[in-house]
Amino acid sequence: MSDPTSSPEASAKRPGWARRYRRWLVDAGLVLAVYVGVQLYHTRDAPHGAAPPISGALLSGQAVDLSAYAGKPVLLHFWATWCSICRLERGSIESIAGDYPVLAVASQSGTAAEVAAYAREHGLKVPVLIDEDGALAARYGVKAFPSSFVIDGEGKIHNVEVGYTTELGLRLRLWWAGI
Repeated sequence: MSDPTSSPEASAKRPGWARRYRRWLVDAGLVLAVYVGVQLYHTRDAPHGAAPPISGALLSGQAVDLSAYAGKPVLLHFWATWCSICRLERGSIESIAGDYPVLAVASQSGTAAEVAAYAREHGLKVPVLIDEDGALAARYGVKAFPSSFVIDGEGKIHNVEVGYTTELGLRLRLWWAGI
């Protein structure tokens, strides 16, 4: 005697876990493909290899040069005061700065005085370099904010992320750049 639930007609009528599982995998693959495509599009003009030089004065007035971070991985983080995603990510960047060198570049956010007022109001502790006209962001091919560059101890760009990135993701990238 055969089992009526094992017939091809019965299998076709019920959705089954295998069909749902397969659909979830296809959906996850599509989401991943879109994410990777967007990342590739946003980073298409980003430099590869040696990081372009950056120097200037921090909000504190202290001179800074990216080459001063040689020997250890550094997070170069481009952000803007008007960027809502940058605000969401701010706590993660501050936390990372407790363990890794971080150089934040406030791009197209106003004058040094305006950015300093914003930094005081929001309690920013990371070193902030002003990029009033966006020239530094252009040098790094930044098309959207926030954009984060993980630069290894040899001064080479190890990773580029555009948009919101988790603290854990940035920490893993910095760790990887340091080994």
